[in-house]
Amino acid sequence: MEQKFPLPPFNPESAKQKVQLAEDAWNTQDPVKVSMAYTPDSEWRNRSVFVNGREGIIKFLTEKWQKELGYKLKKELWAFTDNRIAVRFEYEFHDEKGQWFRAYGNENWEFDENGLMQKRYASINDVAIAESERRL
Repeated sequence: MEQKFPLPPFNPESAKQKVQLAEDAWNTQDPVKVSMAYTPDSEWRNRSVFVNGREGIIKFLTEKWQKELGYKLKKELWAFTDNRIAVRFEYEFHDEKGQWFRAYGNENWEFDENGLMQKRYASINDVAIAESERRL
């Protein structure tokens, strides 16, 4: 059986580790690598887009990182329970015209017994920033 450590139930240390692993994976901008942290039938809501399964995740992230250039992400543990984690995050990117943005949001994650994320719900908003305002 495929497992992704740490496994639930989470404690403060394992929840922080899970968040850091997610941040590290997303910052690779490798859609296939990122997709492997999710169940094969994972369910997402990302803003107003609904994504299902690893193939959907790969397609979504490939398109995302073709548009969001110079992507850099920071995640922070907000709360956790047995098999759920809530995070606050921000990331910065620029578009093809060179306009920089900072995105802020919250994610709610639910994991199966093997430590794979089966649900991810993200609420995100973007703010245009000057390059000199970048923090990440």
